[in-house]
Amino acid sequence: MIFRAFLPPLLLLAVALAPAFSHAQEEELLISELSYLDRHYMTQQRQSVMELTATHLGRRLNGNTDNDIELMQALLDRGVVRADMTRELQAMGIVLGDLLAEDLGMDWVVYEDKLGRSRALRYRNTDNFLFPATMIARRQQGGSETPVADIYRKAYLSIDTRREPLPFQ
Repeated sequence: MIFRAFLPPLLLLAVALAPAFSHAQEEELLISELSYLDRHYMTQQRQSVMELTATHLGRRLNGNTDNDIELMQALLDRGVVRADMTRELQAMGIVLGDLLAEDLGMDWVVYEDKLGRSRALRYRNTDNFLFPATMIARRQQGGSETPVADIYRKAYLSIDTRREPLPFQ
């Protein structure tokens, strides 16, 4: 009975505080440009995937979506990159992110929130972000054998449906 008496005032308090909590969470989000160290690290990551494909597959990444996805899938299928190789899996995620950035008109940014700092792709100046560096790694390390093409397609569609239509379409 006593609980029922306090329920309406508690609900009113929760409704009154909700905007404050929402606003506080927004303030904790910081989006910034990649630092020199971020760009350098990402360049090294791309180079490491390039070396793996050249050494083990005799082919190179070239920025063509179909080619690069095929090569990354081959690295996984042949066991060149395994689930325990976090650095290499995340490097492949950077390459995947470059493809998404090119195909969707996105930019690499630093995304910082209360959980930490991440490199992310941002669609224009919107709140639409992708975190490709971990897309392949999370799935592989979780035992999933989701093809790289499916990972790409799902990420692509998650942003493509939010993009503004081009004029005259």
